[in-house]
Amino acid sequence: MDFPPARSNTQAYGWKRFAFCFFLVGRVWLRFIQGRTYWHKVPEHLFKTGPSSLLPILLVNGMGGVIFTVQTARQLAKFGAVNSVGGAFGASFCRELSPIITATIFAGQVGSAFAAEIGAMRVTEQIDALYTLKTDPIDYLVLPRMIACCLMVPVLMGFAMLCGILGGAFSARQFYQMPPMVFVESIRSFLEPSDLISILSKGLIFGILVGIIGCGWGLTTNGGVKQVGESATAATVVCAIAIFAADLVVSLLVFDSLPI
Repeated sequence: MDFPPARSNTQAYGWKRFAFCFFLVGRVWLRFIQGRTYWHKVPEHLFKTGPSSLLPILLVNGMGGVIFTVQTARQLAKFGAVNSVGGAFGASFCRELSPIITATIFAGQVGSAFAAEIGAMRVTEQIDALYTLKTDPIDYLVLPRMIACCLMVPVLMGFAMLCGILGGAFSARQFYQMPPMVFVESIRSFLEPSDLISILSKGLIFGILVGIIGCGWGLTTNGGVKQVGESATAATVVCAIAIFAADLVVSLLVFDSLPI
């Protein structure tokens, strides 16, 4: 797992990090199939990744649901179609905005923490000590974190979507006198079971991206304390870009499969 320093060429160093993460995915999958995971570490990371991110995710999604409903209903009211605001909410907020908001907050909270924690272990030679103890860092450090991310992101998206719907129903009732059941029924008429599968699939993909990039940027940290902070910041930015890129690809695939 040694990663050669390349501080003289920042761009080349960045591409080597991406290449490292690409091969890290293969190694993680192989070690998972081989059953090399330290399963007793998974609950610890589940607790660290889930509850720590839940409150900001709920707050942002709740406020986002209110804002989206108010602005959308204002435009629909001009055409006398305010009762369709729930459908627009389901088609846009539940399918796209809520998953992206949730994953981005999760990346800032968890991806940066992974990069900083593992990066600190890297520069203080604790990872080299794991090799001395005949322990593979992939099994001990990366796999439990990856599993925790893959499990928690879809769960957090479910809570986030529910909070966003509650915020949207509240704003629709408060500002447009729309009964909450009308709002929810409008959402239900637009969303299909395949949409829920798509949303959960996005959660799994986003969890993999956050886990791989956070751990990969930590394992490739070279230098000292300053570089640990740089790795944490870079991991957050790269995670956000990767989340939007993955969402774009998934959305295009889903759109292309929809009947005209």
